Amino acid sequence: MNTSRAKAPAGVNLPALRHHNAALVLDLLRGAGAEGISRLELAEGTGLTPQAVSKITARLREDGLAVGAGLRPSTGGKPRTVLRLVPDAQFAVGLHLDRDGLTAVLVDLAGRSVAVTRAPLDFGAPAEKVLGDAAEAVRDLRAAEPHKPLLGVGVAVPGPLDHRDGVLHRVTGFPQWDGYPLRDALAERTGLPVVVDKDTNAAALALALARGGPSGDFAYLHLGTGLGAGLVLGGEVHRGARTGAGEFGHQTLQLDGPLCECGGRGCIEALCLAAEARGDRGEAARVLGTGAANLVGLLDIDRVVLGGRTVAADEDAYVRGVRAVIEERAARGGAGAGVSVTVTVAAGGDRPVAEGAAQLVLAPVFGRVGERGA
Repeated sequence: MNTSRAKAPAGVNLPALRHHNAALVLDLLRGAGAEGISRLELAEGTGLTPQAVSKITARLREDGLAVGAGLRPSTGGKPRTVLRLVPDAQFAVGLHLDRDGLTAVLVDLAGRSVAVTRAPLDFGAPAEKVLGDAAEAVRDLRAAEPHKPLLGVGVAVPGPLDHRDGVLHRVTGFPQWDGYPLRDALAERTGLPVVVDKDTNAAALALALARGGPSGDFAYLHLGTGLGAGLVLGGEVHRGARTGAGEFGHQTLQLDGPLCECGGRGCIEALCLAAEARGDRGEAARVLGTGAANLVGLLDIDRVVLGGRTVAADEDAYVRGVRAVIEERAARGGAGAGVSVTVTVAAGGDRPVAEGAAQLVLAPVFGRVGERGA
């Protein structure tokens, strides 16, 4: 999933090319915000001809996606008409199905959350019960804007899973979900297009697309009811050939360590959560830092973003602990040597996961991915 503006592939058919060009224009309109942008600037920013931009913006205005935002003072010629995006023309729903809770957000085209609901969730309950709770959350959010088109539903869940087909695999602690077609089942329940991805990938996507968010390559480490990673490499959310990358929590740190719910021993997730459970947050942060330092060395990245409810409970302790391990490793010539690694926290605890789930639906509208679900 490419978080940068997509390039039209060779041999693209005309309808696809038109959508691609419209997406480029929409992306610039979104980036311009309330101040808007002129057609000339749109042409310069997209590489399209002024005539093509005029046709595209005329269609966008007819569809209610763009509107005039006044005139820009002249610098020698006629004053330029400025256009802006209409954020509330369309919406997307983002769902975060965690092991013990459900967060649902309604997000407009500008990426702003306009409604949020939270409710307990038993991810170990029968699939029909979990689906019913998810579908009810979607209905509640639709009621907040009943007359606005809803583009679809993005769902973020614990991995591993098959992102392309929307099928879950053996979620740690919940093996009954293995092979479950969540995407198709929820689409049938809601009557809406559905995209499914791992919670960590969704959050990483939200961070990569946010104004002022991390740029370049980074790792998002989410510590909540479990532990996982979302990786943004080369401007893309990195999922791997089978969309299973980022199972960060199940790297082994102690061969004879405590048993993990995945069946292994000494997994970083088990060690982190055990330290938290006995009140040793400093140890939990050091364990997380060890895994983060491994990623820094393996991927040659210079930014680590922490998130999740457990991190949110004491952000300073986790930032200090993770940073200390990375710096210690670098000082002795190990991972990250010679590189200044930035460690920050994603604001909002678990909320970026739900917002990122909505971005799974919105991003293709703005040409930020090559293909929905790809």
